[in-house]
Amino acid sequence: MILLLETLEVMVGLAGGLAVGSGLVAFLTVLDVIPRLTVLTRSISRIHWYEGALVMGAVVATWVDFRGWHGLDWMMVAVPLVGLIAGCFVGLLAAGLTEVLNVLPILAKRLGMQSRLPWLLLAMIFGKVVGSLFQWLVF
Repeated sequence: MILLLETLEVMVGLAGGLAVGSGLVAFLTVLDVIPRLTVLTRSISRIHWYEGALVMGAVVATWVDFRGWHGLDWMMVAVPLVGLIAGCFVGLLAAGLTEVLNVLPILAKRLGMQSRLPWLLLAMIFGKVVGSLFQWLVF
């Protein structure tokens, strides 16, 4: 029975990881976030560095997570460094997504929903808040 539960935990963890990873890759691919970042930073010739950094970040984080985060002596040095790198990633991701938000007014204009654009934005905001609260409180 214990072996069955451990196997089930591994399968659920693997499925969850695949779902999150697939979602991230789909998000980055569909919205062309990395190419947009290279255009914004005027570093198109270094697009392979961005892609390599993204892949290496995922691999290193997975490796460290599998080995366990506790008991690491270098953690006091790593935390500020990881925080700085994560902050840079989030900032660049936000800059890349700023262009995507320009799609909403264009879409509203083409659909004839210009007067309802604030309601569309409010619906997106409240949907995010309700979804986050549901995840935090239920799961």
